[in-house]
Amino acid sequence: MERLEFDLLFRWFVGLGVDEPVWDHSTFSKNRDRLLAGEIAAKFLTAILDRPRVRRLLSSDHFSVDGTLIEAWASMKSFRPRDEDGSGDGGDGRNVLTDFRGEKRSNDTHASRTDPDAMLYKKGPGMEARLCFIGHGLMENRFGLLVDARLTRVSGHAERLAPLEMIEPFAEQPRAITLGADRDYDARDFVEELRTLNVRPHVARNVNKRRSAIDGRTTRHASYAASIRARKRIEEAFGWIKTIAGLRKVKLRGLANVDWAFTFAAAAYNLIRLPKLLREPA
Repeated sequence: MERLEFDLLFRWFVGLGVDEPVWDHSTFSKNRDRLLAGEIAAKFLTAILDRPRVRRLLSSDHFSVDGTLIEAWASMKSFRPRDEDGSGDGGDGRNVLTDFRGEKRSNDTHASRTDPDAMLYKKGPGMEARLCFIGHGLMENRFGLLVDARLTRVSGHAERLAPLEMIEPFAEQPRAITLGADRDYDARDFVEELRTLNVRPHVARNVNKRRSAIDGRTTRHASYAASIRARKRIEEAFGWIKTIAGLRKVKLRGLANVDWAFTFAAAAYNLIRLPKLLREPA
């Protein structure tokens, strides 16, 4: 709001003339609530992809999916027992001095007072647990554009349930489509659900398991190897969203607000890439 008072570039971007008065800062928060209630972020992403010139770039047969952790705007000190009354503080607005050493904390018994939607999660054995959400992206494999994005609470099954919901609308066609994914998706129930939807599961085999859900009837096709190579491009989108779009540690609270920001960031990633793609022959 301060920059709008003197920065002509900011005024040009929002459509204000040089002599026009700047609106009150509460306008931004009110508009954000309207955008959230109207699911504008998802509609904006869809509107970009529905442009005729963009639609010609998209693959309708080959997709990839992945998830990434989005750190919540809440500290570990806010992760308190659910049955705690929460009264009082450490004085002068400071947190109560607490020794967490040896205390067992889990999502079943504890919750964040700052952001109750954020949950404790660690990416792998021996890694630090953080309060976070998980962002899911569905990418078409031709040019690596995101065709769907959503954010969920973290859980043992969230990373596999969200992709099934995202790929289902694209599977409503006579011919089979493919979905590439990393080895974390190598689970029998996930693979069988994809086959039920007429989606070929081009999932990387988890060699650490005794028996992979991906067998020879899938891996013998040349398209399987192509999907395994293409799926890695979704990491480029997640890297841009976290670094350039600033969502490595989100500055909003609540599942709906963070989902809104994540989906807008996915749409922005597409907008950044499209000018170059549209200049090149498809």
